[in-house]
Amino acid sequence: MKKSLTIIVFIFCAQLLSAQNESSYDVGEWFRFEMSYSGWMKAGEATLTVNESFYKSKPVFHVVGKGWTTGAVSWFFKVEDRYETYIDKRTNMPYKFIRDIDEGGHTKNIEIEFDQQKNKAYVHNIKHNKKGVFDTKPNIQDMVSTFYYLRNNLHVESLKIGDEVFVNMFFDEENYGFKLKYLGEEIIKTEFGKVNTLKFRPYVMAGRVFKEEESLTLWVSNDKNKIPLRVKADLAVGSLRADLEAFKGLKHPFKIVVDN
Repeated sequence: MKKSLTIIVFIFCAQLLSAQNESSYDVGEWFRFEMSYSGWMKAGEATLTVNESFYKSKPVFHVVGKGWTTGAVSWFFKVEDRYETYIDKRTNMPYKFIRDIDEGGHTKNIEIEFDQQKNKAYVHNIKHNKKGVFDTKPNIQDMVSTFYYLRNNLHVESLKIGDEVFVNMFFDEENYGFKLKYLGEEIIKTEFGKVNTLKFRPYVMAGRVFKEEESLTLWVSNDKNKIPLRVKADLAVGSLRADLEAFKGLKHPFKIVVDN
């Protein structure tokens, strides 16, 4: 009897642990966003895709993000951005990051390989044919993997309004302490109906692009997926908004608020 009880407890604990570590996303997930400038002018589109791949024989999520301007905006400010990250399926840590952008003639083409054991970032600036090695913080993330890491590691049940979440991120050639503040729950109207969301305030660097540190607001679905539904940014000139317009391949059911 004692043996049977021990086995039952072990199975229960294993299931509980598995539920806590359950991933919010999987291979095949795809998002498409529509961006608008100052609330009325269509500015562009963006996609995020989770593919399956291998990095040095290790199974990884290969996430590809693309963004581009459309319509009248592209006539005077053309953007073609591509971001890629290779994330270890088990640890959620990135092995490689690619940033290839053209924003109104401002271009960058950078590849970064991470050694998570030695806490090193090997940066190859392809545009300037320059290579460098930089020390990183433990468990470092890149600017794309950070979002997927947070989806899996946000303990929503313990968050209180005003709480701040920190992630060590490496950006271009430097360590950056990424931080976002939890603002609470909010029901918003979306392309798919009303959705209960978690609202966050990511801190950004004020200056050329953003008006101030708290210029960005993010809404994600309050379910196991934690998918990005809306982003608003107050820019130095005007504002930018991105709304999720289409998706497929979600790992968990997507919840819509039904009015009584």
